[in-house]
Amino acid sequence: MRKLVFGSVAVAAVTLMALSGCSTRSTDTSSSGDAAGFKEGSIIGVALPDKTSENWVLAGKLFEEAITKAGYTPDIQYAPSANVAAEQASQISAMNTKGAKVLIIGAFDGKQLGTQVKDAHDNGAKVIAYDRIIQDSPNVDYYVAYDNEKVGELQGQALLDGMKSRFPDAKTYNIELFSGASTDPNAKVFFDGAMKILQPKIDDGTLKVVSGQTAIAQTQTTGWLAANAQTRMDTLLAGNYSKTEINGVLSPNDTLARAILTSIKSAGKNTPVQPVVTGQDSEAASIPLIMSGEQYSTINKDTSALVDQAVAMVKEIAAGKDATVNSDPTNNGSVDVPTYYLAPVLVTKDNAADAYKNNPTLLALVNK
Repeated sequence: MRKLVFGSVAVAAVTLMALSGCSTRSTDTSSSGDAAGFKEGSIIGVALPDKTSENWVLAGKLFEEAITKAGYTPDIQYAPSANVAAEQASQISAMNTKGAKVLIIGAFDGKQLGTQVKDAHDNGAKVIAYDRIIQDSPNVDYYVAYDNEKVGELQGQALLDGMKSRFPDAKTYNIELFSGASTDPNAKVFFDGAMKILQPKIDDGTLKVVSGQTAIAQTQTTGWLAANAQTRMDTLLAGNYSKTEINGVLSPNDTLARAILTSIKSAGKNTPVQPVVTGQDSEAASIPLIMSGEQYSTINKDTSALVDQAVAMVKEIAAGKDATVNSDPTNNGSVDVPTYYLAPVLVTKDNAADAYKNNPTLLALVNK
C-alpha cells in the first residue's frame, strides 16, 4: 500500500517506472469497475485549480483536445478567484448537475471536496484525482500522477551534486529550503522526498541551513506564488547572508526558482559563483536559465503524457472496464486509491537536449 503523508503517516518509496507505463511492480487493475460504462458524447468534467503554473494552463488545452478526440464532451473549468477552493467546489457541483460521467480533478485543496466527490458517486460517476490526491474521502476511484516522492528525491540529490560541482573545495555548504503551498498535498511529498536525501547531510554537518528554517511550516510558499517566494528569499538573505556565502537553495518548482534567482541576483549573491537552485515542471522560461547555468536543474513531468494517461482511463471506464494502474495504491487518509504513476526525469544543462528531444518547443530553447 502506497501512503502519502497526512499527519504521522509515512511516505513509502516506490520503484521508478518507465513513462510508457511499464512497471517492475504491480500491474493489477482496480476493483472499482463500472460494468455499464457510458456512451459517446457523455460529459467528462475536468476541474483544474488557478493558473499559477504554465503546466495547469497547458493541461486544460490538452484535455479539451484529447477528450473531444475520444468522442466525449469536455467541460474544462479553472477556479481563478480569491477563494479558489470554494470556486472549484462550486464548479464540480455544477458538473455533477450536468451529469458528468467522469470527474478528473486537479484539486486546489484536496481536503475540501468530500461533498462534491460523494455527490459524483451518488450520481454513478467515477472520480479520477489528477496530479494531486483528493484527501480524506472514500469516493475517489483512481489517482494518476507523476511519482512525487521521487521528484523530491531527484531535487535533493541535484542540490548536492550541483554544489559539489560548483564549489569543489568546500567541505560544508550553506543552503536554504523552500516548499510549496500548504493546501497542496504534493508540496509535503516533494519536501519529504528531498529531505530523505538532505537530512542526513544536515545531521552530519555537511549542510548548514543558515536561517535554521527546516520545518515545512517555515518553508512553505503560500499559493505557490512567485512574489511570496521572492519576499521570503529577500528576508533570508538580508537576515542571514550579509557576510556569508549561500551555496544552494532547494526550490520545489521553476516558478519559485526564478523568483529565488531574482532575489539572489538583487542581493549580489550570484557572484563569484552562482548558487545552485533546483526546480520542477520544465517551464519554458526556465530552460534558457538552465542552459546559461543560472538555474541548475528542473524536473521533466510531461503534461501531455499525464493527460493522455488520464484520458486512457476515461476510455476504459467508458467501456465498462477497470482503469489500468501500475503502482501500489495511494492511501488518501480514508481509503487506498488505485494509482498510476509516471516517472519524473531530472534535467540539467548536460542532458537537456536528450530530455526534450520529443518536445520541439523546449528543444528549440535548449538549442537557442
